[in-house]
Amino acid sequence: MAQLEWSDALNLDLPLMDETHREFVELLAAVDGADDAQLFTAWQALVDHTDQHFGQEDAWMASTRFASGNCHSMQHRVVLQVMREGTARAQQGDLKVLRVMASELALWFPQHAQSMDAALALHLRNVGFDPATGVVHAPQALPGELIHGCGGATCSDSASETQGAGAETRHEATA
Repeated sequence: MAQLEWSDALNLDLPLMDETHREFVELLAAVDGADDAQLFTAWQALVDHTDQHFGQEDAWMASTRFASGNCHSMQHRVVLQVMREGTARAQQGDLKVLRVMASELALWFPQHAQSMDAALALHLRNVGFDPATGVVHAPQALPGELIHGCGGATCSDSASETQGAGAETRHEATA
């Protein structure tokens, strides 16, 4: 099984986000190290945390002008849905699916954190967003229109206008 350990490469210089990500990595490690008797409980703790984790980031995006259907939030919904499907299969006795999913999450998470979450963290810093209070200290820096991409330079609305629609399609195919 692919294992994931916290490293400086996952640090996004946004303390509340980094703390949440560190907890995700720890809970994923608990799933990885769980024996069959403890696996479902460890998995459910990971799913519950991930639901809160993604909900928190989605709320931050909503507060800072991300459209609800942006690719970052969409990825959150899809990953959480798959995790819940794993829960349902484990409840029917298929524990192996949880081990496979945990291994896939260990591969997926660094890419997600270093691309979509890094773009979100930069956006939040640029608008002076305080994740603890929800206050935007630089409202003049908020985008005039809703952000429909992931917030990164390669998939934002302005990037697709300057690079052509093909660039956004290629990014979404790899996200």
